Amino acid sequence: SFYVFIFLFLNNILFSTFSLKIHKGLDSFIKIQNAVVTTGTFDGVHNGHLDIIKELCDKKDQQQSVLITFFPHPRQILFPDQNIKFINTFEEKVALLSKYKIDHLIIHEFNLAFSRMSSIEYIRDILKNKIGLKKLIVGHDHQFGRNREASISEIREYAQLYDFEIKYIAPFQLNGLVVSSTKIRKALLEGEINFANTLLGYDFFLTGKIIYGKGIGKEIGFPTANIKIENKNKIIPGNGVYAVFLEIENQKYSGMLNIGYNPTFEEKKLSIEAHIFNFKDDIYNKEIKVSFKSKIRDEKKFNSVQELKKQLFKDEILAKKNLTH
Repeated sequence: SFYVFIFLFLNNILFSTFSLKIHKGLDSFIKIQNAVVTTGTFDGVHNGHLDIIKELCDKKDQQQSVLITFFPHPRQILFPDQNIKFINTFEEKVALLSKYKIDHLIIHEFNLAFSRMSSIEYIRDILKNKIGLKKLIVGHDHQFGRNREASISEIREYAQLYDFEIKYIAPFQLNGLVVSSTKIRKALLEGEINFANTLLGYDFFLTGKIIYGKGIGKEIGFPTANIKIENKNKIIPGNGVYAVFLEIENQKYSGMLNIGYNPTFEEKKLSIEAHIFNFKDDIYNKEIKVSFKSKIRDEKKFNSVQELKKQLFKDEILAKKNLTH
């Protein structure tokens, strides 16, 4: 439930690392006089979001910035059968947002009742009356209210009616392509890491726990850390071998990582295994962060273990080369 999530989330967040104040819903938020507000899901906190965030943080005297985001993600409630995966877990998203000078982050529960709220109710009752809206930052494709009903002209009417400024942010483009979370998710699922990272503006990463595997990697001279991703909604890049940076207990390493079913050994369960270069410590049950730099190759079935080992030596050379550029 939303409240269980909020309890666990707030217990896991290290508030000392963040300058922003985190509010679990509107009940814990005290209305301010001159709020500069934006609202959205911000999955990925990517290049397409940055102009919105920069405008939000470009405050005048006496103004405070407020970013409203939602949990669960609206698509999980509106389209429960889609089983959509997300670029960030909620904790990762907050960590990314905390890098900017945002004053307040409101985590609002998204449920069916909220989804049926009209645009005028949302702007009048929530943004104006509960938050203190004075300036609204809106992305080019953002629409408010039930069934995304409010057009640009209607929102401009509301701005005059309720005395707030409205600022539309043009779509952010890279090489003529509009950056979006949907495009990034597609790129990740297809293993197009370089393209996804370009759209994100940083290296895609995932976090997980190191668990025991079958020890096959160790037997063939390439020991691996098997990684369990706790959050079932976190997107996993397409199967293949990747050059990666890794972080364990604030120590940084380089390595290569395989996502897939180990077809040479005919495994039936998807695994995520990292071979960390020049590393021999016991790290079971520890948390690990993996940042993806580039894809080396697709997953492949080899005719023998010897053939696989030969390929792994080549993969290591290529991964090290990619990680030093």
